[in-house]
Order: sequence, then structure tokens, then C-alpha cells
Amino acid sequence: MMNAHTKETQDQMTPVLSLEVLKKGNERFRANLKAPRDLMQQVAATSTGQYPFATVLSCIDSRVSSELIFDQGIGDLFSVRIAGNFVNEDILGSMEFACKLAGTKLVVVLGHTACGAVKGACDHARLGNLTALIKKIEPAVAAVKEPEEDSLRNSSNLDFVNDVAVKNVLMTIDQIRSESPVLAEMEKNGEIHIVGGMYNIDSGEVNFFE
Repeated sequence: MMNAHTKETQDQMTPVLSLEVLKKGNERFRANLKAPRDLMQQVAATSTGQYPFATVLSCIDSRVSSELIFDQGIGDLFSVRIAGNFVNEDILGSMEFACKLAGTKLVVVLGHTACGAVKGACDHARLGNLTALIKKIEPAVAAVKEPEEDSLRNSSNLDFVNDVAVKNVLMTIDQIRSESPVLAEMEKNGEIHIVGGMYNIDSGEVNFFE
């Protein structure tokens, strides 16, 4: 039976081990072999404190729930979700809380294939408050140089969309390191790792960039 993390078990988790646990969890998810858990027992166990081992920034996409695709339970992950899985000041602050104050050892920036927010950025969509969000992803569109033909640089070209999604993850990681001295220092000291990955909505597989 998988128990909720305690301060002791969180302390034993290293950045490398934390990534390994997520990889194994994704393998279980794809094999439809969930680890045995009593979620209500975990609710009780975490009622006086939480000791997650990883922080995952992912998209709000309904198919990409970190707890499900990594087969994790109550109190295992800090889950940050926003369309297009980018960072801003508030999300960076949340990550700093998660790592520096609450002890997580791993930050994962997780994109996914066929991302609607990325498609919107590829098409330079404009709609209400969504416009400001889309503009935060558009630098990744500009950073993907191929194909050059305008007719292929839109949401109808899924390969282009997925290339932009990968670039968006990599640029977000760069942004975390450049805009959060707290997290950059923690990574430099080996206290945390910051990694990227892509979730495939067809297969359920997460590929980490290493």
C-alpha cells in the first residue's frame, strides 16, 4: 500500500529519485496498473502537513492531470496548471514556495501534443482575456524557424504545433532559471532539478527531455 509522504520520506527523495518515481508512475498509468492506495487514509495522513516530492507545471487540458498520468496520490505533487504551461510572477512564486519552503526536489514543465493554447498561439488568436495568455506563448512560435512558409505555420500543421509546444517548454525552463534566482540557486546547489517533458495524448506516454 502506497502511503502519503512524511517529512522523513520526503527528505530521502533526491531530484534523480523523484524523476524516477514519476517515470515509473507513468509506466504504471500506461499499463493500467495503478499502485494500491487508500486515498482517504492519505487524506487523514496529510491533514497535519504535506510533504510532496515534485512540482509539476502542466496545461489545464482535461486529458493531462499530473496525478493521474504519473499515478500519484494525495500529498505527492504540487500541481500548477495553466493553459499553455507557461510561467509568470505568481507561478514562479508558487514554485519557490513549493521547493524552498515545502521541500519538493523536482520541477517538471510538462507540455503536451495537440495543445489548444499552443494552437491558438500558432494562429495568433485574439479573444478577450485569452489574448494576453496567447501572447505569452507566441515567442515560442517565433522561435521555431521551420517550416518557413506561412501556410504551414498554423494550427492545421500538427507537427509545427508540437514543435512549438516543445520549444515553449524549453523556453519556460530558461525563464524559470533566469527570473527565479531562488530556484536557479537551488538547482546549482543540487537541491532540485528542473526538467521538461511532453505528454502524448495518443499514447499516454511522457517523454522527458534529458
